[in-house]
Amino acid sequence: MTRQMSGAKMVVQALRDQGVDVVFGYPGGAVLPIYDEIFQQNDIRHVLVRHEQGAVHAAEGYARSTGKPGVVLVTSGPGATNAVTGITDALLDSIPLVVLTGQVPTFMIGNDAFQEADTVGITRPCTKHNWLVSDTGDLSDTLHQAFHVATTGRPGPVVVDIPKDVQFASAEYTPPGKAKTNHYQPPVKGDIETITELVEAMETAKRPVFYTGGGVINSGNAASQLLRELVEATGIPITSTLMGLGAYPASGKNWLGMLGMHGLYEANMAMHDCDLMINIGARFDDRITGRVDAFSPNSIKAHIDIDPSSINKVIKADIPIVGDVAHVLEDLLKVWKSRGRKVNREGLQQWWAEIEDWKKVNCLAFTQEGKTIRPQHALARLEELTKGHDRYVCTEVGQHQMWAAQYLNFEDPHRWMTSGGLGTMGYGFPASIGVQMAHPDALVINVAGEASWLMNMQEMGTAMQFNLPVKQFILNNERLGMVRQWQELLHGQRYSHSWSESLPDFVKLAEAFGAKGIICTDPADLDDAIMEMINYDGPVIFDCLVEKHENCFPMIPSGEPHNKMLLGEASTEDAIGNTGAVLV
Repeated sequence: MTRQMSGAKMVVQALRDQGVDVVFGYPGGAVLPIYDEIFQQNDIRHVLVRHEQGAVHAAEGYARSTGKPGVVLVTSGPGATNAVTGITDALLDSIPLVVLTGQVPTFMIGNDAFQEADTVGITRPCTKHNWLVSDTGDLSDTLHQAFHVATTGRPGPVVVDIPKDVQFASAEYTPPGKAKTNHYQPPVKGDIETITELVEAMETAKRPVFYTGGGVINSGNAASQLLRELVEATGIPITSTLMGLGAYPASGKNWLGMLGMHGLYEANMAMHDCDLMINIGARFDDRITGRVDAFSPNSIKAHIDIDPSSINKVIKADIPIVGDVAHVLEDLLKVWKSRGRKVNREGLQQWWAEIEDWKKVNCLAFTQEGKTIRPQHALARLEELTKGHDRYVCTEVGQHQMWAAQYLNFEDPHRWMTSGGLGTMGYGFPASIGVQMAHPDALVINVAGEASWLMNMQEMGTAMQFNLPVKQFILNNERLGMVRQWQELLHGQRYSHSWSESLPDFVKLAEAFGAKGIICTDPADLDDAIMEMINYDGPVIFDCLVEKHENCFPMIPSGEPHNKMLLGEASTEDAIGNTGAVLV
């Protein structure tokens, strides 16, 4: 039996058939037929954001915290162009999104019609794939393809551009099982001979290290469990990128902490001095590698990734394995066990002794003295007071983001949402809204800087309208902290436009939206203020005034290898100039 329906009805039916329960969007003329269909059903919730960028970041938060694709619905022209930043953010961080954009009627395309933009052309560089649907008969099949492409292989965002006349016209609806998806079936199984080659390298390596990324989390919970089994069974140390935090528990005995520009001393030193680097689901981005020609100079490099274009793109892989992380780890464990579970125990013992010496540097050490809150102290207390909760953490971008990665511990995947590749200020607040929609009973905290937070502050209206008790934990140093730090260290302390002279009263701002505002200026009051934030049943803006000129260490300076790091004053007895740090 054929099912004739309008294009607008097809959109809602396809979302329903794909298991979508939440859509983040903002209406406009070119999508009003779809919004009319949304009004006439109760299966799918629509979250009305205050800006289309907020819609995409909220969908990213939803996707990152659930493993399911996030869905966005925006109108043509400025609706679509406002979404581009979030779409690009999702592409660089491999977040599955389906973004539905309205378009002017097909017969008006190319006439510079009201709110017309070349959405497909604009979004081609920042999507996995995109479609302009010119025939209602193709719409449902295209929508199912969009979900397949967004979630298969390396995840990412897709855009479906739907002209208004296509939404009004009627055609036969194609169910998901009959959609044309066979053309995109990336291989998930790795080459068993290459996997065996990696096992052989693991058996003899004296100084091996696992270097893991967001691909482990994207591969699903099975991948994280297999990774944990592999690490515990082999005794090999493990580090992670910013995007991979939580795949291996921070409490695990083999954990070295995050690596990279602001990674831990022991993680970066292990990366530099290892003889076998096993990259699992990371892409060798520049925040990790630093100076490419000096990156882990004496190691054999294995690279496991679902995306063949990532392999040999930045760093040459001696042992390249294309495949899904979960499938590859499953085969890796099987081969390693079948060959007798061998590792170089004497070499590993000496390697761990060296790592323990690096840990003694205590690179995250700080001293909380006086009446000014240090940002490290604020996050250490936040960690202590929230670690027993069902907690999800988002961040904005800057110093606070790095401190959060250093001082907050994650035991499980999907608990840490941050903008990695694009470094998008304004990401964290709307992302926390998406996370809270997905996990209504959880404690959702957005660690923010005041400058980043103000970029999408309008989403307080969304939080209030939908009764989302998101906690905005703002480390307020009245500066663009990371910009100011670079200006101090690299630009002769010439602080060009790295502060604001007209910040709002965040407590009054919260109250203007009907939310709760809390301000804390004294370390002695911090614990009570954090508990007040946690216990309040509603949205909170927490204004935590912190030291204005604190720098984030460790730090690998531009152009230096991993074994040349700036450390904070508490990690070393010496200091250079006014930086409060030493290059070691």
